[in-house]
Amino acid sequence: MKIIILGAGQVGSSLAASLTSESNDITVIDHNEKALAGLQDRLDLRTIAGMASHPTVLREAGADDADMIIAVTDSDETNMVACQVAYTVFNTPTKIARVRSIEYLNFPQLFCPEAMPIDVLISPEQLVTHDIKRLIEHPGALQVLDFANDQVQLVAVRAYYGGPLVGRELRTLREHMPNVESRVAAIYRRDHAIIPKGHTVIEADDEVFFVAAKKNIQKVISELRHLDKPYKRIMIVGGGNIGRRVAMALEQNYSVKLIDHNVERATALSNELEKTIVLQGDAADGELLLDENIENTDVFCALTNDDEANILSSMLAKRLGARKVMTLINRAAYVDLVQSGDIDIAISPQQATIGSLLAHIRRGDVVKVHALRRGAAEAIEAVAHGDRHTSKVVGRRIEELKLPPGTTIGAIVRGDKVIIAHHDTLIEEEDHVILFLVDKKRIAEVERLFQVGITFI
Repeated sequence: MKIIILGAGQVGSSLAASLTSESNDITVIDHNEKALAGLQDRLDLRTIAGMASHPTVLREAGADDADMIIAVTDSDETNMVACQVAYTVFNTPTKIARVRSIEYLNFPQLFCPEAMPIDVLISPEQLVTHDIKRLIEHPGALQVLDFANDQVQLVAVRAYYGGPLVGRELRTLREHMPNVESRVAAIYRRDHAIIPKGHTVIEADDEVFFVAAKKNIQKVISELRHLDKPYKRIMIVGGGNIGRRVAMALEQNYSVKLIDHNVERATALSNELEKTIVLQGDAADGELLLDENIENTDVFCALTNDDEANILSSMLAKRLGARKVMTLINRAAYVDLVQSGDIDIAISPQQATIGSLLAHIRRGDVVKVHALRRGAAEAIEAVAHGDRHTSKVVGRRIEELKLPPGTTIGAIVRGDKVIIAHHDTLIEEEDHVILFLVDKKRIAEVERLFQVGITFI
């Protein structure tokens, strides 16, 4: 696929790295020549220095015959205009844009062929807000991912000493919960993937990914660890786009405090938010945190634009007694450094954005993609089409499929019915299949499995 990426920032460069590893023809446009030179040194791609929305620059990048343009520059306006130019001048089939400002997003009628012809709109703030809300709704979870219109969830938890299933074989999970269907999709032990079998024994500190119907998630979590009490008190640091959105999403059901160092922003937020207590101050001030009863806080969310400030305030909050800390981190290198230390959950806007983008790039009918383990693994939802003669999956039992090594099928959604996958489960036409890939380099093999043969009419 010939793809032009506009913007060589953190999202653009991460996306370029992901897509070049899958044999796509990638060109990156940015006005920052230093950033482009760094990309070209590391990756097999073309780079063009210039203004991403200018028709002459897009033509030089090959927009005349490009399959897709992905606009992820730092400017909403540049991204939107670039899609307009791609539609009007080059008739580009697929146009994807990152738009951050809520002032635009509040008017969806702007984004249609008659106005701003953007096929897919990506909002990192919305994605991160959704992820944080899910984590707060499921105490104890490290990740919560939705599939098949929220009918199925893939959840990651860390198994703790004393958990009912720790030290036992996976096959005993059904004995513990005879009325709850679930499937362990993968286990990470000391950062190494283990493909789960019936005789696999779960150890303390294992990171366990399991699939279940949404209504059963909490029951399965309780088997792997002592079930955390529901969260009630939330403290948010940073009143920018993400912090404000998270406060708005949570304040009706939780007791929320928000801290921002900027006087004007804190004043504006106090007028805008209905139930949130807004404080003006420095979240790295231990006395302020103690005054606000940090020791009784269930979740501390550091959501400023400054990675270092987020990390330091989270570490301080944890040591002062916060039960759980979630930290927004933009730099990928920092995520591995901080997770598994004082910081419970590192949240990456880049990974959330990339996962959302990949669903529109995958071949075959892939409707949802979640990037996992800092992009090394993926969970995808693919739709099975065709029949036994034209498809490699339809009309076959799971044990008959030639799945790539490290790939497991966790669940199948058939209409409104959730079927937890077993070796003898039969895949039917139009089934939504939830797969976990330990190694995302195998994605092309999975895509080929779900592509329909040329005899399909």
